[in-house]
Amino acid sequence: MKFTIVVYAAPYSSQAAATAFNFSKTLLSEGHEIYRLFFFSDGAHNTNKLATVPQGETNLQASWDDLIRDYDLDSAVCVSSAIKRGIVDKQEAERHELSAVSLFESSDIAGLGQLIDAAINSDRLLNFG
Repeated sequence: MKFTIVVYAAPYSSQAAATAFNFSKTLLSEGHEIYRLFFFSDGAHNTNKLATVPQGETNLQASWDDLIRDYDLDSAVCVSSAIKRGIVDKQEAERHELSAVSLFESSDIAGLGQLIDAAINSDRLLNFG
């Protein structure tokens, strides 16, 4: 079965982002396909490579990045959600004259059209957060 996972929750504001991560990992281990991960609203924080976590705690952002890379997943973050939260790729950093890129290279900044495409091309769309 082909799934799209939409994450609305920030990594540490609730269990929603961690639950989405664990659910996604289980789906893949069971042989299902993830058509697209879409990080929306506060969920954009899950794609921030500049976030640091205290020693001994799980770095959920790095875990998402590893999962996306390991399974070569399509991962998109809503452009307006990302920019409002200081999460930018190289192009957006240059456009807004910012000195750093904060988006993991495993994810792309995208518009809501990517979410619509994912809904059309997936058997199931699940929202977390």
